[in-house]
Amino acid sequence: MRLLALPAFEDNYIWALVDDDGDALVIDPGDAAPVLAGTDMGLWPAAVLVTHHHPDHAGGVAALRERWPTLPVFAPDDARIPAATHRVGDGDRITLKNWRLSVLAVPGHTSSHVAFHGGGNEGPPHLFCGDTLFSLGCGRMFEGTPPQMLASLDRLAALPPDSLVCCGHEYTLANAAFALAVDPDNPALRHRTEEARAMRHAGRPTLPSTLAQELDTNPFLRVDAPAARAAVARRLGRPPADRVETFAELRRWKNDFRA
Repeated sequence: MRLLALPAFEDNYIWALVDDDGDALVIDPGDAAPVLAGTDMGLWPAAVLVTHHHPDHAGGVAALRERWPTLPVFAPDDARIPAATHRVGDGDRITLKNWRLSVLAVPGHTSSHVAFHGGGNEGPPHLFCGDTLFSLGCGRMFEGTPPQMLASLDRLAALPPDSLVCCGHEYTLANAAFALAVDPDNPALRHRTEEARAMRHAGRPTLPSTLAQELDTNPFLRVDAPAARAAVARRLGRPPADRVETFAELRRWKNDFRA
């Protein structure tokens, strides 16, 4: 089983989980062109998974269905993803050929956002989390609230730590600058930042990371850590009332952050 990160637009990744026959699960094809180009490398879509309705994640689905009219498309129950053939929700399981994945509802970035967890029969599981969780960051709350988003991140944080975090954008270095402002004395974070810089310098994606890495370094998964609470307390001029306020203030801070 091969995992491919197909670049799209300025900083998106379309993920393809490809088996030994060249059949692929394609996740969040905002643009059909990289997937169509992948056929020259022996990649043939067997199914499409969509995490949420934003065009940079779902915009290429119709063109792929034009090319392969019987292609199944698994997506949340949201009319804003009209090309879906199978609607999925929390707790559903997808079983296709060599792939086994569970569906988790993770609202916050959008109201109907889902994540897919699993993969093949061997190796660590994959977490296709769209724009809910990023390496060293999390998505903006366009349609959700801080309690919703934090609950969604808590669900993802509880998955097996060897899960491969396959998020939708190459944001790691920008997120690292903010994470270091929150938690400057974190050695795991400093190591991850240097690793990411080297990867980008070499023209490589910084993804996937592992959930274990994110638990050690991502401030949005570390709202209970003393460093995160202390950083928020300095901004508020008082201790945060609870972990939801810690998260909400971190997200507000990140919205306006400039390195």
